[in-house]
Amino acid sequence: MNKLIVPSVIILFWINVACGQQILVGTVKNTADEPVVHATLVVKGTNAYTVADEKGQFHLTVQVAPPFSLQINSVGYQSREIRIHEWPEGPLRITLTADNVLSEVVVTSRRRRELLQEVPIPVSVISGTLADDAGAFNVNRLKELVPSVQLYSSNPRNTGLSIRGLGTTFGLTNDGIDPGVGFYVDGVYYARTAATTLDFIDVEQIEVLRGPQGTLFGKNTVAGAFNVTTRRPTFTPEANVELSYGNYGFIQAKASVSGPLSKNLAARVSFSGTQRDGLLYNVATQKPVNDLNNLGLRGQLLYAPSENLHVLFAGDISRQRPDGYAQVFAGVAPTLRAAYQQFEQILADLDYELPSRNPFDRVIDHDTPWRSGQDLGGISANVDVTVGPGTLTTTTAWRFWNWDPSNDRDFTGLQGLALSQAPSRHDQWSQEVRWAGEFSNRLSAVVGLYAFGQALRADPAHTEEAGRDQWRFSQNTESPLWKTPGLLDGYGIKTYPSLETFSGAVFAQVDYAVTSRLRILPGIRLNYDDKSVNFRRETYGGLQTDDPDLLAIKRAVYSNQAFEADVEDTNISGQLTVAFKATATINAFATFANGFKPVGLNLGGLPNANGQPMLELAVIKPERVNHYEVGMKAQPTAGTVLNVVVYQTDVRDYQAQVQTADLSVNRGYLANAEKIRVRGVEFDGSIRFNNYVSLYGSLAYTDGKYVSFTNAPPPLEETGGPTFKDISGGKLPGISKWAVSLGGEAATAAGSFLGHDGQFFLGVDGFHRSSFSSNPSPSTYLIVRAYTLLNARIGFRALDGVTLFLWSRNLLDTDYFEQLLPGAGNAGHYAGVLGDPRTYGITLRYAF
Repeated sequence: MNKLIVPSVIILFWINVACGQQILVGTVKNTADEPVVHATLVVKGTNAYTVADEKGQFHLTVQVAPPFSLQINSVGYQSREIRIHEWPEGPLRITLTADNVLSEVVVTSRRRRELLQEVPIPVSVISGTLADDAGAFNVNRLKELVPSVQLYSSNPRNTGLSIRGLGTTFGLTNDGIDPGVGFYVDGVYYARTAATTLDFIDVEQIEVLRGPQGTLFGKNTVAGAFNVTTRRPTFTPEANVELSYGNYGFIQAKASVSGPLSKNLAARVSFSGTQRDGLLYNVATQKPVNDLNNLGLRGQLLYAPSENLHVLFAGDISRQRPDGYAQVFAGVAPTLRAAYQQFEQILADLDYELPSRNPFDRVIDHDTPWRSGQDLGGISANVDVTVGPGTLTTTTAWRFWNWDPSNDRDFTGLQGLALSQAPSRHDQWSQEVRWAGEFSNRLSAVVGLYAFGQALRADPAHTEEAGRDQWRFSQNTESPLWKTPGLLDGYGIKTYPSLETFSGAVFAQVDYAVTSRLRILPGIRLNYDDKSVNFRRETYGGLQTDDPDLLAIKRAVYSNQAFEADVEDTNISGQLTVAFKATATINAFATFANGFKPVGLNLGGLPNANGQPMLELAVIKPERVNHYEVGMKAQPTAGTVLNVVVYQTDVRDYQAQVQTADLSVNRGYLANAEKIRVRGVEFDGSIRFNNYVSLYGSLAYTDGKYVSFTNAPPPLEETGGPTFKDISGGKLPGISKWAVSLGGEAATAAGSFLGHDGQFFLGVDGFHRSSFSSNPSPSTYLIVRAYTLLNARIGFRALDGVTLFLWSRNLLDTDYFEQLLPGAGNAGHYAGVLGDPRTYGITLRYAF
């Protein structure tokens, strides 16, 4: 049996027969041949168990005949289950990986269980235990452990998830575009990136695959994929309860209960809830805003009549009700508009003062409520059945997403925009059928069929309404008619977008061993997309008048729009990987992949030119991707892992989400950049010195630029000049040239706390990223400065029983922005999404 190549537990046991009883005798050790004390060994389904002594030795009396399962657990290591089919005649070696390092050992990225270091794909893996201990309870926090990941969120709907700077378009969301990063939970694709803002529920492992993955996953992914695996039902009863308290009124509760309902049926129920007071203070309402209010529930039923058939039914629902996602005033850029159109002059004319010009005072005076209510959930059925030399998997799922927002898009106490709301309802269904197996010891394959459909509609309408001060923000002449009382008060638009899509795909990847060291892995994907959109926008309100001059002013602010589009697109893509095992501890690979992102449809409104909507922008060309990658995975020593990847991705017709000065498309619109390029180098590794000290880290160098984008909107400071600008050679948004994650943990030898065996530990995680552009068109003003974060935890960890630790995030209380974005209409001011200040608290966990 293969040895694992990270710090691990080696179990050597044999059988003695004495007094009519069968006895397993063995020693629990790590790869340095040091004993792992107090490891627990359990014969699943029975009361038979034992605990290894100070030398790591054990004797376990077994009163059942094979086949049976033996489960081995030890603090600081991942649990391992061994199936004993017959009594072995000689020593049997089994390896388990340490559970507190960044790189796990067993992954399912290629639709089978295999060792991470042998997979010719750059994959970062975070165990659920590490995520829990580090406080990474959602993707936004997880990015601090995987520096190749970027996530930006000004509210759940306006969330962008990228890997290596590619994926979701940067900026505010346009629903008519497909994400470039796939987000999967237990094999089910989540179409709305809003799901990444919700809390993880009872996660076993998170795999982050970098680069195109269209020949392995159902939905096409040109930039990578998140493959989240939750903890499954068990046939051995278990339960976990966790409660955390912190400053700012932070309370987080998690619970999970699992066990058998019958011989072949097991269930698991998991819960997560998070609350926290707001981190900003609104002087207008005299209360804090930007709080946390999340609830999540997940239930699973596992039917396993034999080892050849597993059926898993799952259902989940999450609810988010924050009074939050407010952005703070961050600064002003002088534009090319006339002096009377400059932001500072607007404030002076309206006799208004900001409550603070320092964003890190965390004070606002917004008059429109911030609301980001969302409900997300679904049901799924997953069947794994042995068919021939492999496993046939079918995954059937239905999911929904309800979105109920309210925003103050002028970011001030002035009533530029009285309403900015886009309530939506999204439904999706998916069906995947996949076979993965080995035809021989030299040939294996993954073959799949995938179908996906979705419908997204306004619920009932998207509304944007001007307030009493909008005339001054929109004023583009010095005509006194702009001051007409009530001209724009209550004047707005109601938008009724409707999107329906269907995607179908056939995909396959083969792994052929040419020699014992050389393998080739070709893959292919045939994809079909059918998308239709119906867009209708109607004006309402404001001063009722027949004066043509006044009507012209109103139409300059908002106008009616309507268009329909129905497109079909078929694409073939694929990849070729060559993997070479240079030595027993060094694996190298090279990959060329050709991918695509389907055609896009503009659902946020179209900009106007000469008073007419630019209908040519309704349909956006699909992206074409060529990706090149060379990597090496090595184990220099028994306790060390070191991986390096060099890559370049070229994208033609890149789908960019761009900002415009047109108020009626304040969420921006889609446009094609002719060509972009992203290239970089990534290092990641881990080292375990002994049972008690481990270090892990990742470094990402990323260089992304527009090779050609000749017809882009101008940056904020050039508003009022030419309508379009050639930004070829400029930096892509959201990409830091350098991003680094370092962490480690030191633990004591076996100890005791409150009568429970375990370890005292100290863990530290650090994250640094260099500055990056926070606007699709590079702007001097919309640059997020570099920042460094330090997180720490100290306490006691037990395998069964009490775990208690103190924690702090952003320990140095660093002030930093996560994103900068211009105000609606590009009046010159811009706002910031603030990173959290220093937080601290205590976590109590009990497992039994």
